[in-house]
Amino acid sequence: MITFGNIYIITSDFEKTISFYKQLFEKDVDGRNKTRYAQFQINGLVLAIMNGKFDMEHPDQVVSRKIDSDIYDDMNRIMSTPNCGKVVINLCTNDLKREYKRIKKLGIGTDLTEIRYVNAQMPYWYFLLKDVDGNTIEITGEYNAAKDEPINL
Repeated sequence: MITFGNIYIITSDFEKTISFYKQLFEKDVDGRNKTRYAQFQINGLVLAIMNGKFDMEHPDQVVSRKIDSDIYDDMNRIMSTPNCGKVVINLCTNDLKREYKRIKKLGIGTDLTEIRYVNAQMPYWYFLLKDVDGNTIEITGEYNAAKDEPINL
């Protein structure tokens, strides 16, 4: 039987990425292994940050019994490959408008969209932004367009 472990992001700027997610989640990391790995636990799921430079910069601190594979182990290639956005980190909130204003005020991430709407059998309100490494983050939640005034960008 397979169970969910975590999703982790390989980053080239460990501290900047941790700072981004601390602000996004409004909490500190739940666990950390030096400057190699850190994780955030949220409602039973874990988003982790892996420092892609750690093993190369600290070979004396890592013992590995593996056969190197360029596709999985070449951290320089992984960190420098453009992020094409095929994976989306979806987060939920009970007040989408408040969360949008908070993210915008923090000024974290890039490419922040306005609050968007799609209806494919059910109404869905959301906005998007990119993290430090270009990962797409979608935040969705309760939003009443009839009641809430539009958000001015």
